[in-house]
Amino acid sequence: MEEQKNPAGQSAEDTTPKVTGIGGVFFYSDNPKETKDWYAKNLGFEFNAWGSSGFDSRNMEKPDQVDSLQWSLFKNGDDYFAPSKKEFMINYRVQNLEGLIEKFKQNGVTILDDVTTYDFGKFLHIMDADGNKIELWEPA
Repeated sequence: MEEQKNPAGQSAEDTTPKVTGIGGVFFYSDNPKETKDWYAKNLGFEFNAWGSSGFDSRNMEKPDQVDSLQWSLFKNGDDYFAPSKKEFMINYRVQNLEGLIEKFKQNGVTILDDVTTYDFGKFLHIMDADGNKIELWEPA
């Protein structure tokens, strides 16, 4: 029997340690509530506990899977992006987080914390070469 391939030509059971999408976009605001209200009123954003959740899409490699992107504001001065000095942070959805950690160690990537596990997935924070903090999320 021939191996199943997805549209990108990869095996349907690909477990390569890699980013599979964007899980969230986070940035600072002087007034998060006022800014959220503006986005809701003018652009139709709907918010949940983690931010706006109106950005759902089908996973092309797994069409039955719905992926979402969280858009969230943090109050200026919040230390969630630390040690980065930037005003934004990207959350990348990944597969095989443990494999990525091994790759990071081999490549000298700065790992900021240990893997944290919740009902909805595992998280890890790293720094890129420009000093941007990156949040990695492997969905449960």
